This record gives sequence, structure tokens and C-alpha cells, in this order.
Amino acid sequence: MKELVIEAKTENLAEVCAFVDGELEQADCPMKAQMQIDVAVEEIFVNIACYAYNPETGPATIRIEVVKDPLSVILTFLDNGVPYDPLAKDDPDVTLSAEERQVGGLGIFLVKKSMDEITYEYKNGQNILRIRKNI
Repeated sequence: MKELVIEAKTENLAEVCAFVDGELEQADCPMKAQMQIDVAVEEIFVNIACYAYNPETGPATIRIEVVKDPLSVILTFLDNGVPYDPLAKDDPDVTLSAEERQVGGLGIFLVKKSMDEITYEYKNGQNILRIRKNI
């Protein structure tokens, strides 16, 4: 398992993506799965950067682990910000037009649809969001 601890600021997104992509390349992750993981990483990290500590900033930890049986990538995002379970919110009604839909929620919906597993817990003062993608 590799870990990156970084200030949860949107300007650090490129460094987070480079860290994740480097590990995915070492695992010979197929490009389609890598692109799906990249979208999920961007959505989750930007949400932490924008909302977890608002208006302050704080650390975010990104852990990546490649496991066998089944071959998959597990990413864990940790922050000490305001408790927030993104899975508790109802999925947006994508049958409605963009004008009719409520703002927000589409990003985490895409993460839920593109990953094989996503879990959330709040433990010891930390938000812990874990995603898994079979590769």
C-alpha cells in the first residue's frame, strides 16, 4: 500500500492524480479502468478540498492498494473535516432534463456507477471513503 498525505486544496489535484496514475501504471491497469478511477479520484478529492474544512484547509490522505483475487485497486480517502457521508444522499433523477434536476450529486453518482464498491464510515474523527475497482 502506498500513501500520499497532502493539503486538501484544489490546486493539489494534479499531484494527487499523478500519484494515483503512477501506481496504476505499475499495476498494468487497463486504460479504461484508469480513466474511470481518475474521474472518481478527481470528484472525491475536489469534494474534500471544497467542503471538508471550509473555509479552512486541512490534510487529506490518499491510500492506494492493488490486491489480487480478484485483481483490483482500492483507494481510500481520509480527512478530518466535517462528517459527511456522500452515499447517504439520494441519487439524482437522471431521467429529468438538466433544467429540472437539482444541482449537485451527479459526481458521486458517477463514482458509484463506475466503481465496483464504495463505502463510507466516520471513525475517530475521520471521514473514510473507500472505492474499489476490479481490473
